[in-house]
Amino acid sequence: MGQEYRHSNTSVSLLNYHFVWIVRRRRKLLSGAIESRLKELIHQAAKEIDSEVIALETDGDHVHLFLNSHPRLAPYQIMHKIKGFTSHQLRKEFPWLKQKLPSLWTRSYFVSTAGNVSGDTIKRYVENQKTK
Repeated sequence: MGQEYRHSNTSVSLLNYHFVWIVRRRRKLLSGAIESRLKELIHQAAKEIDSEVIALETDGDHVHLFLNSHPRLAPYQIMHKIKGFTSHQLRKEFPWLKQKLPSLWTRSYFVSTAGNVSGDTIKRYVENQKTK
């Protein structure tokens, strides 16, 4: 679905977003079990809001997410759902995170839109984050 147009009764759309957000205090927590569980949770949250993860990568203290979404959702709504859900679940499953940080994510994030042409470029960029 990532590069396919979404059809509904009244619209046709292709909305791909590149999101980046960081761990509070830039703590390098995103590795091992936390990293793999975070990725599962992001896929789950995206599915719940009728979105599809095109590419996803973490790099110690931040997350890169390339996502295809329906036009009825604003980027802030997508981030609210994903960051809120993942923070709540991770801090429940890894209680020491609750003691270490007042909240898992900062309130800020980066978002950029991408169409068909630049979408492939962003996908390669996100997938190659670990290799740098």
